[in-house]
Amino acid sequence: MDKVEWWKDAVVYQIYPKSFQDSNGDGIGDLRGIIRRLDYIKTLGADVIWLCPVYDSPNADNGYDIRDYYSIHADYGTMEDFDLLLKEVHQRDMKLIMDLVVNHTSDEHPWFQESRKAKDNPYRDYYIWREAKDGHEPNNWSSWFGGSAWEMDPATGMYYLHIFHKKQPDLNWENPSVRAEIYKMMEWWLNKGVDGFRMDVINLISKPEQMPDGINGDLSPYCVNGPNVHRYLREMNRQVSARYDIMTVGECPGLTVETAKKYAGYDRGELHMVFQFEHTGLTDGIYGKWTTQSPYLPDLKAVFEKWQTQMRGEAWNCLFWGNHDQPRAVSKFGCDLPEYRDLSAKMLCLCLYFMQGTPYIYQGEELGMANAGFFDIGQYKDVESLNAYHSFVDSGTLDKRAMLDCLAHVSRDNARTPMQWENNAGAGFTQGTPWISVGANWRAVNAERELSNPDSVYYFYQKVLRLRKNNPVILHGDFRLLWPEDEALFAYTRIYGNKGYLVLCNFSDKELRIPDPGLNIGPLLIGNYSGQASSHILRAYEGAVFTITF
Repeated sequence: MDKVEWWKDAVVYQIYPKSFQDSNGDGIGDLRGIIRRLDYIKTLGADVIWLCPVYDSPNADNGYDIRDYYSIHADYGTMEDFDLLLKEVHQRDMKLIMDLVVNHTSDEHPWFQESRKAKDNPYRDYYIWREAKDGHEPNNWSSWFGGSAWEMDPATGMYYLHIFHKKQPDLNWENPSVRAEIYKMMEWWLNKGVDGFRMDVINLISKPEQMPDGINGDLSPYCVNGPNVHRYLREMNRQVSARYDIMTVGECPGLTVETAKKYAGYDRGELHMVFQFEHTGLTDGIYGKWTTQSPYLPDLKAVFEKWQTQMRGEAWNCLFWGNHDQPRAVSKFGCDLPEYRDLSAKMLCLCLYFMQGTPYIYQGEELGMANAGFFDIGQYKDVESLNAYHSFVDSGTLDKRAMLDCLAHVSRDNARTPMQWENNAGAGFTQGTPWISVGANWRAVNAERELSNPDSVYYFYQKVLRLRKNNPVILHGDFRLLWPEDEALFAYTRIYGNKGYLVLCNFSDKELRIPDPGLNIGPLLIGNYSGQASSHILRAYEGAVFTITF
């Protein structure tokens, strides 16, 4: 039997602080606002809070450009507020993990301010500098936020690398002093009492010495899973992580199952888990992520089957539909029309959280919050979305209407609108003007309404999470996908010893007839329709779990 570390049986609730709860009326969420809502999270059934960055930052990329790793941004409060939050979390027998953003810093970080002063500055080698090539950038690499991945700095006439925004210069992990500074900072937070880290784009930290041109400017073959990344992570684990009882999860774009095992394999001594994005990237096309397409269900099922079966016994899965970088789950994978929104939100919960892995719930997902419903470019704040809009529209690649449709479907701002707490102005998020507009359906979808309705999405999540707790079938059971080619039915079994579950999910608005799975189907365990359910027919967006008898 697999060993059950605490993080395997945990449920993680992700907070995007800027949009969670404002306590002082300035329109920006803050730490004291989070404290106010801790009981809501605890009651839901979460054990761990993942806090997106609250560090001091110029906010070129909403906090993922850090100016000071040891300070709290004034918008969010003070270090005393953070200490109080941590204390209140622990008093509720919950844990708190921080975002660790160490592929890059802000260009306003003191290290970079020193680094750019002169070629012989002691901090020069903290970042990745290259001479011009034929009077231009060192190579043709494109930033993932658009434009060149190189920025010429007039002070020395050299270019620095930035995979993301030009205000996010990449750190040089080859420099032992950089690594030592990062490990010291990690220890500082862990000694405060934080319970682990979600590590931002951690598989990008290693860059090759040689930096040739990429095909169409693509830097991915050189920077994703770079040459020394595993050496660095083993060193990090040895010097820091393994000395504490914490959880570590790495955000790792571009992973395969085999590369995931290198990061999170039980015997690797690197990370406990990794986020892979194969299921969220199924609709990527000629314009990258910018599309209005929905995933093709047989492809989605094949991805989950692969990760469930091939990671089994070797590494641990993260279970998530969305996060702060993804559109809302009910809009992308379910149906956000009023008549099906709640049903499909419950169905998605049931479908995902009966798999093996650690559940991650993004704030508002447990309410069935949908995409923002923005219709004008002036409503958007996200740097990636704005850059893409101007790149595609200004070049004539897409017209304004088509690009706005893409943004409405997949922009990161869809997940960043304020948490919808109450049916009033500001949706209970703020008494002031919110930093970004509240989502269009705040009257129909809010926590106040959900908590007053025993049949709500919130309480359905609560039931599913309770069923998961210390459940050997979910923790250890075999996963078997049924009817993989069906374009509407997602069905699988989980079996452990003489116990098992049959999970049936209808991803369509049509009634489905279920083939005979050849199993002894027992009573209904849970379903998203009130009353009984049938193992032979599924209604629109119905999800049901039946016990299997032996």
